[in-house]
Amino acid sequence: MQIQVKCSCGAENCPEWAIIELQGVVEVQRSFQDSLQNLTIGQLCRPSSQESYTFTVGYHELTGSKVALKKPMLVLKKIKCMDGDQSDEAASSRVELDVVGVIRHKILFKNRPKALISGPQPIVKEKANAAGAAVQKPSI
Repeated sequence: MQIQVKCSCGAENCPEWAIIELQGVVEVQRSFQDSLQNLTIGQLCRPSSQESYTFTVGYHELTGSKVALKKPMLVLKKIKCMDGDQSDEAASSRVELDVVGVIRHKILFKNRPKALISGPQPIVKEKANAAGAAVQKPSI
C-alpha cells in the first residue's frame, strides 16, 4: 500500500514544534486518568536573555537546554480518503498523511528537579516583639 504525504502549508511555512525530553516518569493522578486530553501538566518558560528553559511541574522546577536533533522529524495527521468509484470497501479507502509540523529541536532536562517547597519562615524575636506590644529595654 502506498501512503502519500502532503504538505498544504509549504516547506518553509510549516509550524515549528519541539520535543520535551525528561529523565524519569511523569505520573498522572487517578482522578485525571480518564481525561488526559488537554491536561496541563506544567509551565514551560524561557527567559528572553538566555538559552536555558525552566519547566515547573507542581512543586518541582527543572532546568534544561535546547538541543538540535540529528535528523528532523515530521508531525503527521492521518486522513482517510474514500474513493467513490470502487465497490469493495477495503479497496476504496485510501490513506494520506498531512504534515502538521516539523520538529528540529528538543528541550532536554537532564538534571534532577529542584524542590520549590521551603520550610516555614523562622520568626525573628525582634520582629515579633515589634509587631506585638512595645517592649521596654532595661536600663543599665
